[in-house]
Amino acid sequence: MIATQAKFLEFLDKAKHFVIPIYQRSYSWNEKQCSQLFDDILRSGLNDKVNAYFVGSIVYVEKGLYAVTGKSPLLVIDGQQRLTTVMLLIEALSRQLGTEELLDGFSAKKLRNYYLINSLEEGEDKYKLILSQTDKTSLIAILDNYDMPKDYSIRIKENFDFFMNRLVETKDLTAVCKGLAKLVIVDISLDRDQDNPQLIFESLNSMGLELNQADLIRNFVLMRLEPELQTKLYSQYWRPMEIAFGQEAYSEYFDGFMRHYLTLKTGNIPKEREVYEAFKDYAISTGAATEELVADIKKFAEFYCIMALGAEVDEDIKIAFQDIRELKVDVAFPFLLEIYKDYSNGLLSKQDLLKTLRLTESYVFRRAVCGIPTNSMNKTFAGFIKNIDKENYLENIQAYFKVLPSYRRFPDDAEFKREFEIKDLYNFRSKSYWLRRLENYDRKERVPVNEYTIEHIMPQNENLSSEWREALGPEWERIQKTYLHTLGNLTLTGYNSEYSDRTFIDKRDRKGGFKESPIRLNKEIAEMDKWNEDSIKRRAEILSAQAVNVWLVAEAKEETLEKFKPKRESEEEYTIDNHPYLSKGSEMYGEGVRNLFEALRKEILALDPCVTETFLKLYVAYKAETNFVDVVPQAKKLRLTLNIPFAEIIDPKGLCRDISNLGRWGNGDVEVGISNIDEIPYTIGLIRQSLERQMGATEE
Repeated sequence: MIATQAKFLEFLDKAKHFVIPIYQRSYSWNEKQCSQLFDDILRSGLNDKVNAYFVGSIVYVEKGLYAVTGKSPLLVIDGQQRLTTVMLLIEALSRQLGTEELLDGFSAKKLRNYYLINSLEEGEDKYKLILSQTDKTSLIAILDNYDMPKDYSIRIKENFDFFMNRLVETKDLTAVCKGLAKLVIVDISLDRDQDNPQLIFESLNSMGLELNQADLIRNFVLMRLEPELQTKLYSQYWRPMEIAFGQEAYSEYFDGFMRHYLTLKTGNIPKEREVYEAFKDYAISTGAATEELVADIKKFAEFYCIMALGAEVDEDIKIAFQDIRELKVDVAFPFLLEIYKDYSNGLLSKQDLLKTLRLTESYVFRRAVCGIPTNSMNKTFAGFIKNIDKENYLENIQAYFKVLPSYRRFPDDAEFKREFEIKDLYNFRSKSYWLRRLENYDRKERVPVNEYTIEHIMPQNENLSSEWREALGPEWERIQKTYLHTLGNLTLTGYNSEYSDRTFIDKRDRKGGFKESPIRLNKEIAEMDKWNEDSIKRRAEILSAQAVNVWLVAEAKEETLEKFKPKRESEEEYTIDNHPYLSKGSEMYGEGVRNLFEALRKEILALDPCVTETFLKLYVAYKAETNFVDVVPQAKKLRLTLNIPFAEIIDPKGLCRDISNLGRWGNGDVEVGISNIDEIPYTIGLIRQSLERQMGATEE
């Protein structure tokens, strides 16, 4: 490696030909980065005390070490964004200057021939910089002053237009020329035979947009290959993925896709900023050939585009995925990727796929309505598919949904109906979703709910009219507060402004009123003679009864359910009386520790219905999925081990101890002692952190 400081323009002048490898991300700077660069150039050009302005590094590689004066193309592994942006600015400046030469070397002819093109060459050799794919044709069109291609690069065009506009607005073009002349870079040339471009690429921390996880993954996969194989894999697999996602959606969605892909493949959920590291570990551990790995990624990327970007062609399946997207249930995608793969391979029929999608939707929606925390769902879906026997696919999926434990439970009809009737559904995150699903259930002629607005039958106005107060009765304030945003009082209308705060009879009978409404949700309203607490509750009961058919509960045969139910352990070998410090009537230790333990265990078991208690020889284990706290009884106190990293425990009193490097009975890195019943409330707060971490709270 050779690294030297160089003036940017001199660097461009001496270099003959830069090539951006096919595996590099597309040009991605936007107006924010371009504006910052332009403003900095202008400021440095106006200030004679500024001698240089550093804009980062340009890193390039070729077989064998060489200087920039060499004739071979320079393969750029870092610096594409700066190179492209400065060249767009230079082209825009050359058009503004024309034949005028404000400073030595700053005329249209000299700017183009020194820094943008090789005037004596032809074909691609004519241009100093060759970008990849769409970016290439768009940049060449600008440099040759041709019309943009049909499928042009949005960033290239928008940024060039931005510079053109800024230069028109700028009164002092001389300052821009001076600022450009002050740009400085670090010129880094690599020897492919001696330097590792991938490691250097990962360690770079340059000005501009940080590389996303997908960029790093693509470079990791392709950078190490020979050019011919790079081209083959990029053309056959990676480029089709980029096209499938679309120019803008690729950068927005691909990182998320890779996170779901790795969750499916490994069963572990990588953190958003650690997807690249997780991918490297996965790629190395599988030992798969690069082409096999990239082909698999491409296959699942196609499935992801179908689910997340609306690329499905079957109308029924497309609508089901649309409903799932509207609920914003990204955590289900690892499970759904595998399900869709099996559907595409013929292991799952279309009908069973649709039932699975609707069950997934119902599971998420019912839990949201019932107010069950969402933080366990990522782990639920991450490990879902490994529990499913695909011989009896749909039946096993339903059974697994059915037996999920308390905090992961699939709410039954009774719980769902009860909560659906009293939930504040107006302020629900997807209020248009549930109204649309209720209205369009089992309906071939779907109602475009987005063309209607939500109507409160009993008005929102705190200052209700005397007519409304009389209709609601003496407890009108309680009724309005209790039922205003609930299921029974909400509907759809195209006449929201006309209805306003009018009386119920007026809303029902006027032109365009509930009696004339084509909306099914208004059917019961049109048949009512008054609107009061009983009316609201009756309508809520009717709609909640319909809702259990819209959002079906999971059902399965008893023999299938038995396969998924936790196996009952044989009679326990140890009981509370096997512990000498806890045994009743112990003359040596008295009742103090026993009473303390009884009070503590009561609070631990009350944390969640899923918590189980197991007496072992040396300690008592409390589990959700696995141990979250273990209690070791001692003569005068209880010693607790919490299964949570010491760095994550929130302990304002500083009572916890790090035992990660100590040998102790129990599971976990955190130890805390308790010797007094008064200490239980604070201790339960510590224990709850360990339980919630296990239930998935820290994964959100």
